[in-house]
Amino acid sequence: MLSLQLIREEPERVREALRRRRSDAPLDEVIELDREWRRLLHEAETLRAERNALSKEIGQLSRTVNDPDAPARERRHAQHRRDDLVARSTFLSQRLEGLEAQVKELQRRLDQLLLTIPNLPDERVPEGDDERQNVVVRQWGEPPSFDFQPRPHWELGERLGILDLEAGARLSGSHFYVLTGLGARLQRALIQLALDFHTARGYREIYTPALVREECMWRGGWLPTFAEFMYRDAEEDLWLLPTAEVALTNLHRDQVLPPDSLPRYYVAYTPCFRREKFAGGKEVRGVKRVHQFEKVELYKFVEPERSAEELEALVEDACALLRALGIPHRVVLLCTGELGFNSAMTYDIEAWTPGSGEWLEVSSCSNCTDFQARRAAIRFRRQKGGRPELVHTLNGTGLALPRALIALLENYQRADGSVALPEVLRPYLGGLDVLR
Repeated sequence: MLSLQLIREEPERVREALRRRRSDAPLDEVIELDREWRRLLHEAETLRAERNALSKEIGQLSRTVNDPDAPARERRHAQHRRDDLVARSTFLSQRLEGLEAQVKELQRRLDQLLLTIPNLPDERVPEGDDERQNVVVRQWGEPPSFDFQPRPHWELGERLGILDLEAGARLSGSHFYVLTGLGARLQRALIQLALDFHTARGYREIYTPALVREECMWRGGWLPTFAEFMYRDAEEDLWLLPTAEVALTNLHRDQVLPPDSLPRYYVAYTPCFRREKFAGGKEVRGVKRVHQFEKVELYKFVEPERSAEELEALVEDACALLRALGIPHRVVLLCTGELGFNSAMTYDIEAWTPGSGEWLEVSSCSNCTDFQARRAAIRFRRQKGGRPELVHTLNGTGLALPRALIALLENYQRADGSVALPEVLRPYLGGLDVLR
């Protein structure tokens, strides 16, 4: 959530940032509501101060009225004055009650609108409408060349007997899948490799529920914007995780982290669920886009001045795993029109998939600055007794399945339909070096 103070003090800066982002967020309505809210709040505070002063004076007059030693004339005068002030105080109380109701309603509407305004893009983010304006920052590895026509993963998976799309559709509908035998084992091996790889690089492993309360979705920035893309248990009012980012953001919700406790690096494996609507065509064939998938998520809580460098380190951690797997990939800086709601700056990491003939996003790493921390009230102290400050949060994909599986199958395929396995994975598969 953006700082309301920032909107008040620098409305044109915020307006320009939202324009760059191609956002139609209701900034003008927020500014007008805030102006009216402050006017009514000032009026209410003025009336409350007057009523409090009257109460004090009424108390003093009452002591005179009830003082048997006071002259009768003075007591009568005090009585009349007290009656007038009581009438005025009653009027103020009634007026104040109405004003407080108006202030409360304006506050509610203002809070709702603030939750719909996205984070402001970092100045380094290129301006653009869509993926055509994204910028390729760097690339690792050359796409492999084959002396045969490389097959897409859905053909490889079927030939190897490890991927069953028909069974997935039969069980749950389109865009679900079943992995069998070595397919299921390979996915499990990739998850374990990712967890071991990132914990060795300083991340602390976290296990979270896959169902969270609605408040977590609001405080993590997923509601109200993404409500239509998520699964919900309406009876229990629990939501299935679209990403472990939601749970990890809320891990320190409403907390003040003590001095010397930052940075905090977490890694979590969770199943993820999304209700995205998919069009037909090559771009969604096989298991490129599915409703249920596995993901190893990286998350950071850091001091504000470190978040820019921490984003670069986060990208490097994600790329390092792809290098270990020997998968050609490139890092892409997203333009303003492609940024996620919470993000100020995002790098996508795309793996080359020769069978599908495309660069496929396998990781996304974002700096959310203090945007999520403000919504979730996550703060820290630099020193004992120091003023609490908002942390900066970052998130990134440590490994996304089945997309990492797609890249592995398509890059390591052989002419006979078998698939070699990278050396780093073999210990997790009992030494197996080839899928046949």
